[in-house]
Order: sequence, then C-alpha cells, then structure tokens
Amino acid sequence: MDAPQRTFNSNLRNSPPTPMGLWQLFLAWLGLGIQSFGGGASTLILIHQACIRHGWMDEDQFVRAWALSQISPGINLAKLTIIIGYHLRRWAGLAVCTAGLLLPSALVTIIMTAGYAALKDNQLMQAAMRGIQPATIGLSFTMSIQMIQSLFSTAHQEGRARLGAHVLLLAAGIILAFFGTISPVVVMVIVGGATVVCLSIIPAKKYTGDI
Repeated sequence: MDAPQRTFNSNLRNSPPTPMGLWQLFLAWLGLGIQSFGGGASTLILIHQACIRHGWMDEDQFVRAWALSQISPGINLAKLTIIIGYHLRRWAGLAVCTAGLLLPSALVTIIMTAGYAALKDNQLMQAAMRGIQPATIGLSFTMSIQMIQSLFSTAHQEGRARLGAHVLLLAAGIILAFFGTISPVVVMVIVGGATVVCLSIIPAKKYTGDI
C-alpha cells in the first residue's frame, strides 16, 4: 500500500463521524434517493448537504471522497455512496446507504420507463424535460464552485506555492477537458500525474486535510 493510501485509511479511522443507527442511516439515504431528481448534479448536492448537516463528513473530507470516487471505472455517485457508507458504519453502512439511495430511483425508473412511451409527445412532458437541463447545469456549477473553494482553502493553508500549483492544475484540467479531444480518463491521468509531481516537489507549509 502506498503512502497516500495509508494516509487516507489512517485519516478515515481517526475522523469518526457523528454516530447514527443503521435504520436511521437507511432512512436518511432513502430520503436522498426519493429527492434525487434532475440527474447526478442534484443528487451530488443532496449528498453533500446531508454529509454536512448530519456531521458525516466535513467539506474537505467530502471533496477527497468525491475525488477518490472518480479514479476507478463505474458510476461516480454509487462509488461516493459506498465510500461514505463505509466511512460511517463500515460494511453494514455501505450496504444500507447504497440500498437506500438506489431503491427509490430503481422503482421510479421502472415506472417511468413503462409510461414514457405514452407521454413522450406530450407538450407538458417536453417542456419539463427542457426545464430540467438548465437547472441541472446550474446545480453542477454550484457544486463545482463549492468543491473548488474547499480545495483552494486547503491549498492556501499549505502555502502560496501549492495554491498556485492547484490553480494551474485546475486550469490545465479545464483546458484539456473542454478544448481537447482526448478521453476523460487520459485527462485525469495527466492532471493527476502532474499533481503528484508538483505536490512532491513543493513542500506543504501545513497539512490540514483528512477524510
């Protein structure tokens, strides 16, 4: 196991979340699943708000969990739920959080799929689908700003050099993602590799992040 992973596991153990029973945990995530309309952006905001409200994670922990969920194949929100569930109550927490989040969406998707064919040409349905798009973009932008603030706050505490490096790396990631034609996986590998190099050669004035 490499040093970053050991640090992650150590900080995970040393940062106990607010205690919550498994049934309460299931109901909390069931509520998130019921409210998760509008795609991944709205669901991500709901999970973030729940983590802060219930004391499951702080801002820095959440950003690190979200980053970790994106370095392996699969659905990011499902992986984020697994990380948070394991952080809260280990394997039992993982199971109840995942079940709570996915159960409502699975049932609603089955129902909507059965009825969509009959309603897809309805003007109200078309208007609703168009209205969801700008709302989702706004939610994605808001969540991105909140994560950037947390990232830059931690980097600033570690020194101006590291803050500058984070700004440049963020800009590089945006440029590669929006103006390039390469795979997102390649973007993450390039920017992630550059981050490892930069943070290895730029000393941290102070380390404050954990998960």
